[in-house]
Amino acid sequence: MSDLFATAGLDRDAPRPLADLLRPTSLAEVVGQEHLTGEGGALTRLLRGRNLGSLILWGPPGTGKTTVARLLAGETDLHFEQISAIFSGVAELRKVFEAARARRAAGRGTLLFVDEIHRFNRAQLDAFLPVVEDGTVTLVGATTENPSFELNAALLSRARVLVFRALDEAAIAKLLDRAEAVTGRVLPLDAEARAVLVRMADGDGRAALTLAEEVWRSVGPDETLDAALLQELIQRRAPVYDKAQEGHYNLISALHKTIRGSDPDAALYYLCRMLDAGEDRLFIARRLVRAAVEDIGLADPQALAVANAAKEAFDFLGSPEGELALAQAAVYLATAPKSNALYTAYKAATRKAKEHGSLPPPRTILNAPTKLMRKLGYGEGYRYDHDEPDAFSGQDYWPERLGRQRFYAPTDRGFERRVAERLEWWEAARRDRSGEES
Repeated sequence: MSDLFATAGLDRDAPRPLADLLRPTSLAEVVGQEHLTGEGGALTRLLRGRNLGSLILWGPPGTGKTTVARLLAGETDLHFEQISAIFSGVAELRKVFEAARARRAAGRGTLLFVDEIHRFNRAQLDAFLPVVEDGTVTLVGATTENPSFELNAALLSRARVLVFRALDEAAIAKLLDRAEAVTGRVLPLDAEARAVLVRMADGDGRAALTLAEEVWRSVGPDETLDAALLQELIQRRAPVYDKAQEGHYNLISALHKTIRGSDPDAALYYLCRMLDAGEDRLFIARRLVRAAVEDIGLADPQALAVANAAKEAFDFLGSPEGELALAQAAVYLATAPKSNALYTAYKAATRKAKEHGSLPPPRTILNAPTKLMRKLGYGEGYRYDHDEPDAFSGQDYWPERLGRQRFYAPTDRGFERRVAERLEWWEAARRDRSGEES
């Protein structure tokens, strides 16, 4: 149908999106991926060696993955076939493979570009293995998700992963310059507004060109926008963030590590990134509680109370006021003294408990509710600590076959310094009273 329109000349007046109008016609025109397309880049070397092979193109949206796949087909004289994993099933795959076999028999290869390849299930991905293995198709898959998690190992072993980077500000600015040159129109923005537009694109070239189109459509011929007017005019695009995928885990990990690293400003930044992207507030609150017990512990016993209180405050206030409670907790945790001594002790005690099974406690501390149990010595010799000097008896509470263990080693930071002093005093008293008894 598009050929009929072109033949009739009807396509000349059809509006084309700016991103399509500026689509590169050679690898040299692709911006922001010089590590792949530049002199000595991975793609440049592959094409120079005339040995393309199957590829997985991994990177954020709007970084040129589809464009590069089309250009690779042209550079290698392969037939370009494109499908989307969102709309394609096994039946369509079979048709594509059969057509590729027929094309191969006629002497021409096929570059099969699969957009959103991570959307295929494991069985569908396995269907690619024989046609990739025998060279029926050169597979080029595009994904925004980490292929290590989303694609099966058999397919990954037959393909090379190329990482596309989010476009930096220089690359976005270059795209805008090219858009102005091709259209013959200057973006009606002052310097600050232009810089804001670049940042709004969030590393996505296609988004940058779409935003430029919105500016041209919305602004009068003699109008120039400053940054404030630009932000009022254009609804900021949602950040690239999938709550079920890698971005979700990357940012929550960044939040946790900045809290552990005592950087409250970085913790606030990553917290606000997640809030801005619509992350589940309860998910964030759970991680704050986890940071309180794992990384602060008894160095500041109030940390757990603050984290729990933030969750309760958000439940009570809701959004957007409740987010401030989460921010307060994040800053409190980041500025609190740090200790993983309790976390380490818990793991060590768990290992010991599993290793030694059901060792009975010493009979001294067992209850004796029956005559038989008293006759067997349950509770015999138990000393009630509150009746002892300093409310400390120094008794041995450990199973006889295990002996006394030491799991918890408090640090000298925060409240744990006082805990350490108490433990040292009790240990000295225990030795003294053990010597008296002997």
